[in-house]
Amino acid sequence: MSAATQALPLLPVAGEPAVPAGPAFRFTLDGDPGLEAHLADICDRVRIGIEQLVPRDRLEGVLLGGGYGRGEGGVLLTTAGDRPYNDLEFYVLLRGPTILNEWRYRSGLAKLAHALSGPAGVEVEFKVISVASLQRSAITMFYYDLVCGHRRVCGRPGLLTGCAHHRRGGDIPLAEATRLLLNRGSGLLFSRQRLNRHPFTADDADFVERNLAKARLALGDAVLTACGQYHWSCRERVRRLARLQPGGEPPWLEAVRTEHARGMIFKLRPHRSERSVVELEKDFAELSQLSRRVWLWLESRRLGTDFRSPVDYALHRAPKCPGAPAWRNWLVNGRRLGLKELLSRRAFRYPRERLLRALPVLLWQPALLVDAGVRHCLQRELRTPAADAAGLAVAYTRLWEFFR
Repeated sequence: MSAATQALPLLPVAGEPAVPAGPAFRFTLDGDPGLEAHLADICDRVRIGIEQLVPRDRLEGVLLGGGYGRGEGGVLLTTAGDRPYNDLEFYVLLRGPTILNEWRYRSGLAKLAHALSGPAGVEVEFKVISVASLQRSAITMFYYDLVCGHRRVCGRPGLLTGCAHHRRGGDIPLAEATRLLLNRGSGLLFSRQRLNRHPFTADDADFVERNLAKARLALGDAVLTACGQYHWSCRERVRRLARLQPGGEPPWLEAVRTEHARGMIFKLRPHRSERSVVELEKDFAELSQLSRRVWLWLESRRLGTDFRSPVDYALHRAPKCPGAPAWRNWLVNGRRLGLKELLSRRAFRYPRERLLRALPVLLWQPALLVDAGVRHCLQRELRTPAADAAGLAVAYTRLWEFFR
């Protein structure tokens, strides 16, 4: 176990209970009193704003999720004191159909988020869900994190009664680890675009540093999920990864442990990057290759096929998302990609498959786009005539915004 891991504060709880939301609850591990008071004030403003927007008989409650909801929010040290760093993710639980509620309150919630983001100093985000949908939904990493770690901004105690199945971290399916790596791998792809910019600005450096840290954390989190050991606390995940001894231990596991611990430290104590493009490029290259190895290991395990390279994975004909209901895939494809898509052969495939096939080539083997077969595969998946890596990446980004 590394010195960094040994120095982590001990968790005050055992097992996987929800984070308490009482007076002793903190948003961060070690933020100063001013930061804690600031975040509490934003929660109060959110409560007031939501209660003014939503009728009392429809509002079930509001939860703060993410790192701050779990008491592990990032603390940015500045000359003016501690400041928040991560987005504030609020979940508005409303009675009735979620799709209808999203349509009804989208505009009001967007205005409220915009009005509060300035005073908060970070982006304020709202997501509409319902207790009933949580109760009947299958377990995901997203719902597990929310149910096990949140701050109740308003709503009755016991609001999430009936959601106990979301507390079983060992039951999170492998597909959730794949989705996590897809999103963090996309962050690496976007970071490479930033690294190629001229001039390379301080904002570019901060974007790359932040996405490298997210990718570091995701590699270990994916391995833990695959081994049934994922936990809502990033500190506990570092400990579990240090103790993990999977059968046939992969040769890259120690590197993943090291990177995962680095990612956790950045998550808790982030900073604005002051590194040069050369330094960031070096880290990017090393982390990108490590993520390639973890991706192939995970997907070989999930899909029962020995994938030897990213392009081998991309061109493999078998479905990347087996088990997804065909009728639901058809509806999502039509809603997001247009009625014309409903007549294509891919209309019944899970739409995220397009990203799963494209990302490995764009991120790890873009040189193979000179091969007509590889290039045509990506053009077909991304629905674009673009023939070079830059154009294909633009099309990828457009689809990623829909299906991440």
